[in-house]
Amino acid sequence: MSLAVKARTKKLGTPDPAALLAWYDRHRRVLPWRAGKGERADPYRVWLSEIMLQQTTVKAVAPYYARFLARFPTVAALAAAPLDDVLKLWAGLGYYARARNLHACAKAVVERHGGEFPDTEEGLRTLPGIGAYTAAAIAAIAFDRPAAVVDGNVERVISRLYSIATPLSEAKPEIRALVENLVPQTRPGDFAQAMMDLGAMICRPSAPECTRCPLSSDCIAFASGEPERFPAPKRKLVRPTKHGIAQWIERDGCIWLIRRPAKGMLGGMAALPGPEWTADTANEGPALARVTHVFTHFRLELDIVAASEPEREGWWQPLAQISDAGLPTLYRRAAELVVAQSRERSSDPPHALEEAPTPA
Repeated sequence: MSLAVKARTKKLGTPDPAALLAWYDRHRRVLPWRAGKGERADPYRVWLSEIMLQQTTVKAVAPYYARFLARFPTVAALAAAPLDDVLKLWAGLGYYARARNLHACAKAVVERHGGEFPDTEEGLRTLPGIGAYTAAAIAAIAFDRPAAVVDGNVERVISRLYSIATPLSEAKPEIRALVENLVPQTRPGDFAQAMMDLGAMICRPSAPECTRCPLSSDCIAFASGEPERFPAPKRKLVRPTKHGIAQWIERDGCIWLIRRPAKGMLGGMAALPGPEWTADTANEGPALARVTHVFTHFRLELDIVAASEPEREGWWQPLAQISDAGLPTLYRRAAELVVAQSRERSSDPPHALEEAPTPA
């Protein structure tokens, strides 16, 4: 145990994992990917949900998870599917590199491991798209390994238990060490999920229900009377603005779409054609519409302009079937906005004719 962890744990008693597990047995959330009490978790479902849940909410993921599981019920089915089918089902969920890594990982599990996921953190880390957090989550939840699983909910719980005053982005190593000190040898998978549920249900960002918390007697933030002071506020992120142009090429009820390069933003996704986004103002002429979209590290202002001839390889997509194209949110919103504005213009009543003046 490090000196920092020892110093934290001396302030109050060490939280009791047994108390948390007893609470979890009574109040655990029912989630589509979670095994029932007494059931063994399916590594494929655990992996699929953990990849989808990265930087996304449970509410947003649930319908995508259901569609993916219906279309790809096993890792072998996912590995055998064309990447384009995977990207289409993922469209709208964001962070599209996850979808490409999902497909690559499924293929690696089938080709290297006979369709069975490795059961250790080290083995899982060798697979595409599986980092430290995801490996720990799968190892703990699917294989009951004593791994330290630290997501955003767990970070908040730990920062309050031990009154960590630094922003979470700077406190990650210390938080992980504190979680490692807490993980029990028995039921480590349930412990990981219990910590997540505690953060989601009780130790919420605002209005935490501390009197219902099974760990409140050992929580320094609760003892202080100001639990919402923890974790410390994030450092303010200043996002630069980029500008871009998307071409709207329409013909016979169809719109011209392209496939973005495999690497980079929205890699491999269907899109409207146009040049790369830059920090300079991209368009000075009239635009059919403008879409503003916030990515993790920058804000994009995308002007949609009319064009006549395709300049890049692509395909004609019927506007009536635009939802089947697998457009990411940015381009789906752009298409919806242009179509809506076109309908508004076509439904405008004609101007009344002016009467000629009566001759005197």
